[in-house]
Amino acid sequence: MSDGVLAAIIAACATVFASVVQLRSSFAKEVAARGMPSSSRRKSRLPFMVLCAMLGGAAVGGFAFSQWLTEHERSVQNELQRALQERIATMSRTESALEQTRATRAEIEAGLMREIGMQGVVVVATVGACKPPIVMSTPALTASAGDAPASTAAPSTTSSTPSSTCTEADASPFTMCATIPAKAAVTDVELFVRAAGSDTLWANARVTAGQEFEQARFAEKPSEVEDGSTTKQVCQSFAQWSTERARTVRMLVRYGL
Repeated sequence: MSDGVLAAIIAACATVFASVVQLRSSFAKEVAARGMPSSSRRKSRLPFMVLCAMLGGAAVGGFAFSQWLTEHERSVQNELQRALQERIATMSRTESALEQTRATRAEIEAGLMREIGMQGVVVVATVGACKPPIVMSTPALTASAGDAPASTAAPSTTSSTPSSTCTEADASPFTMCATIPAKAAVTDVELFVRAAGSDTLWANARVTAGQEFEQARFAEKPSEVEDGSTTKQVCQSFAQWSTERARTVRMLVRYGL
């Protein structure tokens, strides 16, 4: 039971109680008036009738007031429910629009990644010339007839002499990596080498993996390394042992989704 209906019932009960008290008083007067002449009794019935009318009016008024309060609360609840339903509908439409936006964005991103995979991911780096290793040499000792015995000769000394060339074993491998989607499958890896600062077209500087090219070589096969949950890296090692020039290397990785 709501507060409005409870208040209406309390007011109606108070009115009924006051009416009952007045009715009792009037009834007592009516009993006392019975001993009077008939004309006096007819006159004394008027307050009783008025009291009955007041009692009936109070009952009807209290019921009508309680019904009005009930209808008012019901209309307020209906308005709140309607507003809540409209808000839920708005949220549902917004959620649907967001889902469509996410789906559209995912399609656009997937199409863009496929386009990038077809064109290829390019990595370019410059590798410096090989530094020749230092060769340690020990000079030979010579003894003449008048010299001291070999056991008493001065100890030998070691000298370092820089070499003028490098071998493939002296070269330090350089690794270059291209980042691609984790779900992508590598379809082709193109490798290029040219002298640093050269204007040679890359199309004319392509080399084959594993084959030596002017004292330089790429590894035979690329390797794949995980790089988080969404991407991975395709890496290729390169080594050059030329002491005369630096090299610019280029790797082109194509993939499919």
